[in-house]
Amino acid sequence: MPLPAPAQDAVGVVALVALLVTAHRHPRPRTEAVVSMLAAAVALLAGPLDAGRAWDAIRPLLPVVGFLVAILVVAEVCARAGVFTAAARVVARLSLRAHADGDEVTPRPQLLLLGVLVVAVLVTTLLSLDATVVLLTPVVLTATGGLGLSPRPAAYACLRMANSGSLLLPVANLTNLLAMPHLPFGFGGFAARMAVPLAVTLLVEYAGLRLLFRAELRVPAAERAESAATSAAPALPSAPRMRSLLVPIVTVALMLTAFAVLSPVGVEPCWPAAVAAVVLLAWGRRRRLLAVRDAVHAAHPSFVLFVLALGLVVAALAGGFLGEVAQALLPGGTGFADLLLIALVATVAAALLTNLSATLLLVPLLASHGATAVLAALLGLGIGAGLTWTGSLANLLWRRTLVRQGVRPAQLSFHRVSLTLTPVSLVVATAALALVT
Repeated sequence: MPLPAPAQDAVGVVALVALLVTAHRHPRPRTEAVVSMLAAAVALLAGPLDAGRAWDAIRPLLPVVGFLVAILVVAEVCARAGVFTAAARVVARLSLRAHADGDEVTPRPQLLLLGVLVVAVLVTTLLSLDATVVLLTPVVLTATGGLGLSPRPAAYACLRMANSGSLLLPVANLTNLLAMPHLPFGFGGFAARMAVPLAVTLLVEYAGLRLLFRAELRVPAAERAESAATSAAPALPSAPRMRSLLVPIVTVALMLTAFAVLSPVGVEPCWPAAVAAVVLLAWGRRRRLLAVRDAVHAAHPSFVLFVLALGLVVAALAGGFLGEVAQALLPGGTGFADLLLIALVATVAAALLTNLSATLLLVPLLASHGATAVLAALLGLGIGAGLTWTGSLANLLWRRTLVRQGVRPAQLSFHRVSLTLTPVSLVVATAALALVT
């Protein structure tokens, strides 16, 4: 017998909180899987979802989690082949400046920051934001340490681009992929509408990072040289041969081409990504870069269970009070003020529920408002997710990555950056969206 509506809502909230706490603590995969399955079971047993509605909630998520598994394997092989290391070495080398006498070479921190930002945007756009925070960030930290520079500006560039830089392509962020079934255009149409908002966001983010970290980006040359000489940070690994990078780079390029070509005919991105993952896994095994068990670990199957459980729990709550609250807050128009309010509601929802939960809640409600309303929500779910630690799972993974590298991000520093840059980037990007749509 189904529980009364208030009890159903209460049970759903408890299940959602359990999932969010699990995401925040990032426990062992087995614990994550157990909590996810328990939360899904509770949501199903307590109602209001029957088997049919549960399947309706899960079915749109299957191509998304399929893509997630495949792209994580692709990114892992690219990392082991040295793609990220090669990119970091190029950026570090371009940031060096030789003096007139030729005897001294010093880094230019501002140029290094710009290079890291560009690489982070490319990695986020092509391989998803998880690759930026988990695989690129450690290499960037090593590069800055080897140059005797503070790691903080470059590390925050990776974090900011994992969120704010995930606007251009549907595959850059799971929130974008989840929204695609509610949009009347495909891969190319999405990119065309989000290109200008991304461009202005990058300008704001770069200018803001230079302003916030101006002291660390203006270290005198003599002090930089002394710091580099005494730094205990490990040097970058040996540069991989170009031939060893050719297969990963070409495979990723072909995968992206397949996204663009096949999307208009209804082929989900998970299929080209799966083909690329199989090709790179076979290539990586042949070169002894990784084994099948390494690929399984990289695919993070417990996180797949987490996403599916989150979909069930949010679907259950969306039919109750949470859906009613969200519906009451969302405006009905698509003028600039309406779009900004939608982006702000999405930002707050991401801060409270994580951006994945907020996407599952808000995007179906906005689908009837038109594509521009959905895109405005994605601005809040992408840029706005950088406002708090819990806004995006990428934020939590980035913090965990830094701790493993021996760098502990201070709460004050994180919130100083996020509270300064996020509101400005969000307003500017929303204004750009209003102008181009």
